[in-house]
Amino acid sequence: MVKSATSLTRSGLSDFLLQRVTAIVLGLYTVCVVGFLVVTPGVSYEQWLAYQGSGAMRLFSTLAVLATAGHAWVGMWTIGTDYIRGHYFGRQATLARGLYQLVCAGVLFIFVGWALELFWRL
Repeated sequence: MVKSATSLTRSGLSDFLLQRVTAIVLGLYTVCVVGFLVVTPGVSYEQWLAYQGSGAMRLFSTLAVLATAGHAWVGMWTIGTDYIRGHYFGRQATLARGLYQLVCAGVLFIFVGWALELFWRL
């Protein structure tokens, strides 16, 4: 009997789509930021602060941070379920995988909280 491991969406197709959509969001964010740096050569700190402090960039940055967290969770979950198995860890595999996922979720929570605090306190 096959046991289902916990994933973000509990569906392989949903995880696959989430991975692709978040990659697109992160790609667009990268193009936006790099485009600004190319269009504004020798950008000053004040220009950068004004750019990142605008409402649109705050929202886009928030979306990019959430996309990063979702993308990372699916990737880390995949690593955990692929490599933390009974074959390697014996009866302790479920406990080890749970601990691994707890640590990953904690790190992602801190990352998102810290990033949102940085973006929205400007």
